[in-house]
Amino acid sequence: MIHVIATIDLAPGTRDLFLIAFRKIIAAVRAEHGCIEYGPAIDATTDLTNQAQVGPDKVVVIEKWADLAALKAHLIAPHMQAYRVQVKDYVHNVHLLVLDPAE
Repeated sequence: MIHVIATIDLAPGTRDLFLIAFRKIIAAVRAEHGCIEYGPAIDATTDLTNQAQVGPDKVVVIEKWADLAALKAHLIAPHMQAYRVQVKDYVHNVHLLVLDPAE
């Protein structure tokens, strides 16, 4: 299994519009072969003094995939290609962390 943390930098003020488009692909992605977990996350409101914030113009996607082959297939899936066209005006940059469990 691999973990993916994708941090998506957005054009200022577009996070809500981005999330509307993103939520439309969640079911299709979760149905992909090898997808274990896939969902967007934003800053939680807490009283923790050491909490880092990603800020209002970022979304973090938390993913788990069975293996690298499943992730690679996801990246070129037709619904992902169509989604990228839909959100191209919102997305400035995507930073991927691909991690192995350290158990």
